[in-house]
Amino acid sequence: MKEVDQFTKWATDLQSIAQAGLHYGKDVFDRERYEQVRQIAGEMMVAKTGLPKEQIKTLFLGDEGYQTPKIDTRAAIIKDNKIMLVREKKTQEWSLPGGWNDYDQTTAQNCVKEAREESGRIVKPIKLVAVLDRNHHNKPILATNITKLFYLCEEQGGEFVANDETDACDYFALENLPKLSLGRNTKEQIDLCFKASKDPNWQTVFE
Repeated sequence: MKEVDQFTKWATDLQSIAQAGLHYGKDVFDRERYEQVRQIAGEMMVAKTGLPKEQIKTLFLGDEGYQTPKIDTRAAIIKDNKIMLVREKKTQEWSLPGGWNDYDQTTAQNCVKEAREESGRIVKPIKLVAVLDRNHHNKPILATNITKLFYLCEEQGGEFVANDETDACDYFALENLPKLSLGRNTKEQIDLCFKASKDPNWQTVFE
């Protein structure tokens, strides 16, 4: 489990306090102060990560209401002891099909949707492999808290077609994985999916 450094924790704590204050605060002067605190937290994350201000604004300062984690779903589709990965068009790195959970989808529905969009496959989620905090397992550490759900899925049809997000799709053995998008999935997380596929009594890993 990775530890979040103190500087990042200070910035995320300030952002959380400011966001809650902006949501619940009524006094106009208090709201101005909370907005100032929020902007300082954003500047701290720009200094820490080196990411552009606009990206920090979207990832770190774009939420409203009480701050809660975002949800990311991933589909683990295993056949002949190999797992399906898709290649991201921009980075040329590989990951399990998946992405942000849409507001109007359950996590299982979102898993099905993302698998269809990125791999062309029609899938049925059959087992929840793991529920993991992204910053405890994936790099780089982000200011936004993200909960990652890995579903073991049964492939029911479909075929890959290159799209705006992914330009390749293939099956890989655990010992022969391509360059992974570590922000989306690690070898350890993929290994959990393999283990879950072989264990009829698998219990969801969570923290």
